[in-house]
Amino acid sequence: MPDVIRERAGVPVLVCDPAGPPLVTEQDALDLIGAAFAGAEVVAVPASRLGDDFFSLGTRFAGEVMQKFVNYRIRLVVVGDISRHLAASSALRALVYESNRAAQVWFVPDLGALDERLRAGS
Repeated sequence: MPDVIRERAGVPVLVCDPAGPPLVTEQDALDLIGAAFAGAEVVAVPASRLGDDFFSLGTRFAGEVMQKFVNYRIRLVVVGDISRHLAASSALRALVYESNRAAQVWFVPDLGALDERLRAGS
């Protein structure tokens, strides 16, 4: 399935294909933001499309990607199991915790959890 905009819990979401290209550069992030401009408010990226650099905060890549989404006022949601990365980094655990308390960037285990968050209006 290609990346496609679908309404989820009443919100237009660009649901990214797990088999799609990896998000490994800032330009990749900008490409997803550009695709979202076709009508999405949220971009749901499978964790499998994010390289280890995203989850290694010392690279600053996650911060750069997240900042791009914030700047363009498009919400970013990382969907999938990131427990391996969380186990290796207390800083990442803190980032995920704080992000999930806010409205701009979320980390959720699956699309069902995304739907719940959207319905809650967070």
